[in-house]
Amino acid sequence: MPYETIATAKEGPLGCITLSRPDAFNALNTKMVTELIGALGEFEKDDEVRCVVIAGSERAFSAGADIKEMSDMTAVQMTMTGHFFPLWDKVGRYPKPVVGALSGFVLGGGLELAMSCDVLVASETTQLGQPEIDIGVMPGGGGTQRLTRAVGKYKAMEMILTGKRIGAEEAKSLGLVSRVVPKEAFLDEAKKIGREISAKSPVAVRLAKMAVNKSFEMGLSDGLDFERELFYLLFASEDKAEGMKAFMEKRRPEFKGK
Repeated sequence: MPYETIATAKEGPLGCITLSRPDAFNALNTKMVTELIGALGEFEKDDEVRCVVIAGSERAFSAGADIKEMSDMTAVQMTMTGHFFPLWDKVGRYPKPVVGALSGFVLGGGLELAMSCDVLVASETTQLGQPEIDIGVMPGGGGTQRLTRAVGKYKAMEMILTGKRIGAEEAKSLGLVSRVVPKEAFLDEAKKIGREISAKSPVAVRLAKMAVNKSFEMGLSDGLDFERELFYLLFASEDKAEGMKAFMEKRRPEFKGK
């Protein structure tokens, strides 16, 4: 379907979403959030799509929420509409793996969107930050929670309370992004990772993603029990049978997602 603020494409097993508000550094507004949720929903229903890649431009993944749109909103309006929060919930709970391709500005709500993804590839020009404090508010799309889990309390406090940005290499050293590549390669690298993931068993990928995400919500003992249950469950899948048979026959497996 046609979109105004994003572009979508299917590239084999990849569902590709590109943020496209270039004049606003891909700032998130209601229209973009609605379209992103719609595109994600379409790719979720498409069994041919095994992984989703979300990207911006070289100049900006997203510079955050559209302040002009938010400036006159009241607390009641924010509460009743939910504003952008359904987007972060959609990405954070998405059943298929999501790879974020980052470059340029990744700020505020843009960083929160990125941190909702599963794997992050950053160009060497990437600048990441939560500068909401500079306009009298604070992160509200998961920034205080996901950033702290990614980089630890003290670095998260510094970034959130000062609005300070960090570069791609520092983000990588802190564990905030998966890898850093030259600017001209960030999108290709993200798609490469997406294709690698797509070649694996969709059933195993989905359950492995679920187990990793649960590790942030459970204690170690409960997490180990949850992991074990999912591990046993995979032994009922056709993909498990195909994967092990292919290994013994020294050939590539042909996973069907069953």
